[in-house]
Amino acid sequence: MAIDFQGRVAIVTGAGAGLGRSHALLLAERGAKVVVNDLGGAVDGTGGSAKAADAVVAEIKAKGGEAVANHDSVSDPASAANIVRTAMEAFGRIDILVNNAGILRDKSFAKMEIADFDTVVDVHFLGSAYVTKAAWPVMQQQQYGRIVMTSSNSGLYGNFGQSNYAGAKTAVVGLMNALKQEGGKYGILVNTIAPVAATRMTEALLPPKLLPHLKPEYVSQAVAYLCSEACSATGDIISAGAGFYAKIQIMEAEGLFFGVDAKVSIDDIAANYAKITDMAKPRGFGSSMEEVMHIAKPFVG
Repeated sequence: MAIDFQGRVAIVTGAGAGLGRSHALLLAERGAKVVVNDLGGAVDGTGGSAKAADAVVAEIKAKGGEAVANHDSVSDPASAANIVRTAMEAFGRIDILVNNAGILRDKSFAKMEIADFDTVVDVHFLGSAYVTKAAWPVMQQQQYGRIVMTSSNSGLYGNFGQSNYAGAKTAVVGLMNALKQEGGKYGILVNTIAPVAATRMTEALLPPKLLPHLKPEYVSQAVAYLCSEACSATGDIISAGAGFYAKIQIMEAEGLFFGVDAKVSIDDIAANYAKITDMAKPRGFGSSMEEVMHIAKPFVG
C-alpha cells in the first residue's frame, strides 16, 4: 500500500526554498496538512520576507492541499514556540516535525568571527532543539510523533571552512541520540537525514556538473518515509542524494583490553595504538549504557 499522511499535521522549518520546500510539497501531496515555516532571509540568515513561505503555501493549495505559513525564526525560543502554536491553532495537532531550517557563514576557523559561529549554531542546533522542545509535549500527549533532524556530511566527515556549520550539524545527532531514548515510550521516533542536494545553500560549494543530479526531491523521499507510520526506526542517520541512500552509524573499534586492574602507561598506549584504532571489526551501540556495559564486561562477567 502507498504511504500517505491523511489526517497528519506536519511542520517543516526552512520550507520556503530548496530541501524544505521539497519536503513540504511531498508531504502535502501525500495528504498531510503542512505548516510552512520560513523566515525568508538570505543564505547568511540576514533579512526576512514573508514571500518565500507564502509562495510554497500557494503551491500546496493550488494542488488541492492544506497549508499555512509561518514566518518566525527557529533561533529564538519564543518564536520557535510560535511555530508550534501556528500548527495547533490551524490544525489542532502535530504529528511530524522536520527540522530543516539553516544558514551558512563559511570561513576558515582562524578568520571566523565568534558572532558568525554563534549565529549558525543558534539556527541549526538550538533552532532544532527549540522547535522540538515546543512540539514535544504535544506529541507526548498524542502518544505519537515523527521528528527528523537535518545533519550534513560536512559535520559527520568534516569540511574546510565550515567549523560552525559542521559542529552544529553533528550536535543535532547528539540531540537525536538522547531523544530516541526518551521518546520511544510515547510513540515518538527521532531520526536524522544527511542530505546531498543542490540548493541555494550548496550550489556554490558543489562541482557544477553534479548539480543537475542532486535534486532535492531525492532527499525528500527518505525524509517522508522517516515521517511516516510505516517507519519503525529511531536513532537512524540516513545519507540521501542523487538516488543514493545509506545508513550512517558511529562505530567503535574492537579495541584492546589490557586486563583487570592493569597498570597502563603512556608507553603502553603508544605501543598498542594500531590495535586500539584497528577498525577491522567495528561495532555500534544503541546507548551510552550499552557501551559502558561492554567496557565493564570483564569486571562483571
